[in-house]
Amino acid sequence: MNPLRRTGVLAGILFLVTHVTSVGAVALYGPMLTDAGWMDSDASGLAQRLGAVLDVILAIAVVGTAVALLPVLRRPEPRSASAYLALRTLEASVILLGAVAVLGALAVRGQHAAGSDAAGVALLALYRAAFLVGPGLVIGANTLVLAAALRRTRLVPVWIPVLGLVGAPLVVLSNLAVLFGLQSQVSPTAALAAVPIFAWEISLAVYLIVRGPRAATRADAPDAVGVAAG
Repeated sequence: MNPLRRTGVLAGILFLVTHVTSVGAVALYGPMLTDAGWMDSDASGLAQRLGAVLDVILAIAVVGTAVALLPVLRRPEPRSASAYLALRTLEASVILLGAVAVLGALAVRGQHAAGSDAAGVALLALYRAAFLVGPGLVIGANTLVLAAALRRTRLVPVWIPVLGLVGAPLVVLSNLAVLFGLQSQVSPTAALAAVPIFAWEISLAVYLIVRGPRAATRADAPDAVGVAAG
């Protein structure tokens, strides 16, 4: 397996890991995010601790996708490669902040000390805010950077970055609507807005694993005509 092919497989696997861990973490957090009385419950909190672990793995995989793609993008798109790495690192940092907030809420839950319930509620609010900013807003920026770079270099079929270029603004607008109280963070419209960006990352991951990235070819170069059809 040549180095370019190995890079594609690694990047694709890491993209899939980000999806599995992000969905798994939210599922494990469960009632912590939906039950107003969770702070006073007697549940062990094991599921939430496992969710925090998945968020840590998610943060590592998020940075890993950018590091894995760095050798592929650095030559044809050096600025995009650096910007993507920086934005993915920022996203991972916000995800870790959310995981720390969850662990903090678990630490104060059930202590019945003065202010402990208020502290727990505040920490859960911090988690929701981190989820809104990191996987909600920052992901839109890094998706635009990567999708535009892939569109210009033809490293993957053109329809894949088009999904990203469509999905990124939608997910940003959806999360801005949440930020300004126009819709709930968990709602049918928010879920619908996330579909294109979900399809973008899954399609990119599968293509990188199965086929690997192509040799970079500038979209505006004369010899790029017809390459996008692949």
